[in-house]
Amino acid sequence: MSKATMGTTMPRKLETNLQTVGEQIRLARLRRNLSVAQVAERASCSPLTISRIEKGTPTVAIGIYLRVLYALQLEDDILLLAQKDELGRAIQDLTLKNRERASKK
Repeated sequence: MSKATMGTTMPRKLETNLQTVGEQIRLARLRRNLSVAQVAERASCSPLTISRIEKGTPTVAIGIYLRVLYALQLEDDILLLAQKDELGRAIQDLTLKNRERASKK
């Protein structure tokens, strides 16, 4: 049994999200008819790393994810992260002060 380190234990929802991202990357690779070895070569990493990404292993660095997305010509997809920050926008709206006009006398 492997030892869990701080970097590998995650809340269940995050594990699920990471597995979903890995599955989406795997499907993108398959749609392009590329092998794991081909993507690994284009992303300058090992085939094992590509397999770990596709399985949703949490220890793969985000820079590797970016290189894999670039190899699949999906590099702009990273810009979609946190694009719709509904909670942040709601908090920001609460802190905006409503300006009131003076009465016309």
